[in-house]
Amino acid sequence: MSDESDGDADRDDAESAPADVESVVATVRNRIDPDPDERSRLRSVADRLLERAESAATERCPDADVVQVGSTARNTWISGDRDIDIFVRFPPDLDRETLERYGLAVGHETLPEGHEEYAEHPYVKGTVEGFDVDVVPCFRLGSATEIRSAVDRTPFHTQYLQERLDDALADDVRLAKQFLKGIGAYGSDLRTRGFSGYLTELLVLEYGGFRSLLEAAADWQPPVELDPENHGRASGDADRPFDDPLVVIDPTDPERNVAAVCAAENVARLQHYARAFLADPSVDHFEPTTPDPIDAADLRAHVDRRGTTPIAIRFEAPDLVEDQLYPQLRKSLAGVTDGLDARGFDVFRAATFADETAVLLVELAVAGRPAVERHSGPPVHVRSHAEGFYESYADDPEAYGPFIAEDRYVTERPREFTTARAFVASDRLFDVGLGAHVETTLEDEYDVLVDEEVTALLPEFESELAAYFQPEP
Repeated sequence: MSDESDGDADRDDAESAPADVESVVATVRNRIDPDPDERSRLRSVADRLLERAESAATERCPDADVVQVGSTARNTWISGDRDIDIFVRFPPDLDRETLERYGLAVGHETLPEGHEEYAEHPYVKGTVEGFDVDVVPCFRLGSATEIRSAVDRTPFHTQYLQERLDDALADDVRLAKQFLKGIGAYGSDLRTRGFSGYLTELLVLEYGGFRSLLEAAADWQPPVELDPENHGRASGDADRPFDDPLVVIDPTDPERNVAAVCAAENVARLQHYARAFLADPSVDHFEPTTPDPIDAADLRAHVDRRGTTPIAIRFEAPDLVEDQLYPQLRKSLAGVTDGLDARGFDVFRAATFADETAVLLVELAVAGRPAVERHSGPPVHVRSHAEGFYESYADDPEAYGPFIAEDRYVTERPREFTTARAFVASDRLFDVGLGAHVETTLEDEYDVLVDEEVTALLPEFESELAAYFQPEP
């Protein structure tokens, strides 16, 4: 074989060889690390806004100060992220009403084109040269254990990580964040219930890097308990038990589990994809994906193949922010599934999603039940209770029995609902545990869609239904 042929063979082998972790990581870094120009532009805008906010704050309260917090302050932001978070800290002896008034005034002077939004404190949000900016008031406290609102601890988080994250670890935090975004597990909002930025930073710091985090996560045995500052507040602690699948004690506040919002599904999702990536490294793990489109014919084919009965309750989505809406939707879905299960309709799987409208989707293994249901009474030898049961049904013309089965009275009485549709279309739906705003909306109007009728959901929820019927980890 010629030297030229040998070279061709070597190139073919290299192209067909599986990628290693290092080469994949290098490729991803080139995509997600902010370049010098992007860093310079962000720093310029942030410095100008910080100066403007500090001038406005100290004019009103000489003891106030201003700090930048979040990923752009900690050098853990991903290229393309446009968030600048400015916290205006006021002394703790200031009353809350004055803090909110001063905070809004400072926010509006800092962001003249901004608008007010509301979390625990009202704050001002706006856009400056393409950057999304929040100006948030908080109290300046001695430690995070003294917080008077959730935002008060954020500056402590920034300080803690700034003192511990070097450039190499910050690079690895970006990788971890992008990996979690790629697998759909990033974000502490109550829709996602995934890994927050702060939690991701703590995990990379705890394990010493991105790869070592994945190697550890691949072998996690939940509940996983991490206590970076050895506060002694693990899940078995009698004073402050945590029963979450992942427990990461906040280094700045031993009473708090940073991972409390992280759902068991997302902990398991990280484990699954950590194993998959280490076994077969690919940039695909860092890229969010959407399922293949599904149309009405596909959906009907899935339902026919599964032999189940989907039933959907569709209603106008309550006018709530997602962090309020999704807990109510999940509570309502749990109530509906419990109600269907209790009536013998055997819930197979369920999901909820929302946009302009909201949907509680329940897939049933059993869609119809007999016209009668069995009702067992007490053993005959328990005289007082047995006689009371017997007398209750002895003269009921619609009941079969009472009769004796083994040692107890039994009757077969008419079933209230023989179909799932009849139940969810009735007022008895409101006997289950619904979220308050969902219940109010359902009282006005809702649609019940059964079997192939759920194809009516496709124009609004094509992606959600595709994900439901084409599930992946």
